[in-house]
Amino acid sequence: MALFFDRQWFEEKLAERGLNPRIMAAAAGMSEADLALAFKDQRELSAEEVGIFADLLGVPPAEVADRAGVSTPVPGQGDLAGRLGALERKVAALEAELARLKGR
Repeated sequence: MALFFDRQWFEEKLAERGLNPRIMAAAAGMSEADLALAFKDQRELSAEEVGIFADLLGVPPAEVADRAGVSTPVPGQGDLAGRLGALERKVAALEAELARLKGR
């Protein structure tokens, strides 16, 4: 298990999917500053954020939790409504980012 936030792993996973930290933060409904704190191991991720990042990166929530630090909670597998809400927020954030990029 990782003892600290594994910034390199998260950056590699984002790059593999053609994403960036701004999109990651938007998908989780967090500010870029909050995500930067997490990347610097100065802010712990919530269970909901772990689940959203797992969906975004295409990996199991347990792997995200492990790479984010041992005390980060893993979301419950039975919380379907919460996961659906998180996915809806992620899609909305990605659509907003796409619209912003098209507007350039």
